[in-house]
Amino acid sequence: MAYCWDNRVAFVVRYLYDIDNDGYLDHRDFACLALRATIIEGKGEFSISKLQEHQHLMLSLWEEITELAEFDKELLEYGKITADEFKQAVQNCCIGKHYEDLPQAMKLFIDSNFKMVDTNDDGVIDANEYRFNCITKFAIDDVEIVDEAFKSMLNDDDRRRGGITLSRYQELYAEFLGNPQETPAVYLFGPLAEFFNEYEVVQ
Repeated sequence: MAYCWDNRVAFVVRYLYDIDNDGYLDHRDFACLALRATIIEGKGEFSISKLQEHQHLMLSLWEEITELAEFDKELLEYGKITADEFKQAVQNCCIGKHYEDLPQAMKLFIDSNFKMVDTNDDGVIDANEYRFNCITKFAIDDVEIVDEAFKSMLNDDDRRRGGITLSRYQELYAEFLGNPQETPAVYLFGPLAEFFNEYEVVQ
């Protein structure tokens, strides 16, 4: 159950988008994502031009999600969508699709996310960067399960390169959201089995 499609979507809501952890997605979450991306990409340095780039990207993604989701009218008045509505949006735009077929703002978000994880800017997410990304997102008390998840995600080409490139990350991200089957892509964000078993999509 931990790596089932519903659980993966729950992870995306809780740890990638719902920055204030209130159980809903709203405009502010994506504004916070823009600032987070700016600071991480700058390794602590703040750039107003980079912030503006990320704001455009994140708010475009928010607009795409709101167009794709089926909303509770009462919540919509407050500019919020539920995790279940986000799940519906993902079903509408991601299931059975490759990276190239995803909405433009989502593709740009994926590319931006890769840059945040690839902290040394060498074009490959290696074991250390994967480990760091996992440990800063949720509680982990055993590094071995993180390393095992990383190894389980890699194919032969990944192992030869020492990690995953942007094109491979794009492929895995699209599979994580768009393939109901449990493929190596389920390990893209870490060992979900330890943290999301029985996690409910609807908060």
